[in-house]
Amino acid sequence: MNLTYLTTEELAMRIKYNARTIRNDLKDSVLLEGRHYIRPFGQRKILFIWEHIEEDMHQASNNCDFSVGIPMSNGGVCLTH
Repeated sequence: MNLTYLTTEELAMRIKYNARTIRNDLKDSVLLEGRHYIRPFGQRKILFIWEHIEEDMHQASNNCDFSVGIPMSNGGVCLTH
């Protein structure tokens, strides 16, 4: 299986997020080590796995039911009961 490895800056360009947002807000909360990114050779550098990120973005998007939530200004959804 061929995977596409991206730096933080390359990922930011693809998903239209600021690289700082990816590093500070998404990494280790939404983007998980081992699934969405790796540290090649145990080093500090991070490479994101595009195919896994793209798959999970689409899956999360398809699982949203906007009829039961109120969109929040921070991008989240407040679920109603």
